Amino acid sequence: MVRVEDLDVGRCRPESAEQQLGDLAAIGLEWDLPVVRQSDRTALYGDALDQLRRGDLLYECWCSRAEIREASSAPHGATPRYPGTCLRLTASELAERRAGSRQPALRVRADRAQITFFDRVHGQQSDTVDDFVVARQDGSVAYHLAVVVDDAAQSIDEVVRGDDLLASTAAQCWLAQQLQLERPSYVHLPLLRDQNGTRLSKRDQSTRLAGQQTLGRTPRQVRGDLAASVGLGERGDNLDNDELLRRFNSTFVESSA
Repeated sequence: MVRVEDLDVGRCRPESAEQQLGDLAAIGLEWDLPVVRQSDRTALYGDALDQLRRGDLLYECWCSRAEIREASSAPHGATPRYPGTCLRLTASELAERRAGSRQPALRVRADRAQITFFDRVHGQQSDTVDDFVVARQDGSVAYHLAVVVDDAAQSIDEVVRGDDLLASTAAQCWLAQQLQLERPSYVHLPLLRDQNGTRLSKRDQSTRLAGQQTLGRTPRQVRGDLAASVGLGERGDNLDNDELLRRFNSTFVESSA
């Protein structure tokens, strides 16, 4: 399955998603139709927000990121925890903010819940869940809520992603629990970095298929290198999908059964 996570309307462009789908097809990957696009699933996310609201787990928050950083005691460079400013508003303060021009975000009332989960790379993890945002001030749904709802709706039972999202996992586990959804298992892998240790990103043109082709490398060569990087072959191998699937099942599925 392919899911296009395009909720951030300020950054996501339809042409970028189409280019990515084209790149996947060019290296021989296939998927079931239709492609799921988060921008088409707002009603599903709205249902999840309603469920949290009925459980008295949401509250309005008018705090900006700068205000949160200023009020937080987090060390420089660390992600500041929400200090609970809007959770403690009096009735008159709440009415004053609602009468203003700034629209509120929606935060969950997590009560600093302790969540423990197991990661197949990092082992057992425990964290305190902050009061995180599930709907932004512009009305769009936040990443945490969307991926938890989508993973459950698509019956995803294992999430494999970069370890920059390891710190987000406890919040997503807590959210799945509140929504009475099955929690997937997790594997957080090291990020790809260049020779200087700098994290590779989609802003680096050479990491895109078009950039590789400019360097004289074909989609088939890129595909072979990707397979080699996870132990499914050697650089330069020309493997079809059936053989890649056979090797994947033998290496990762049957060995873990």
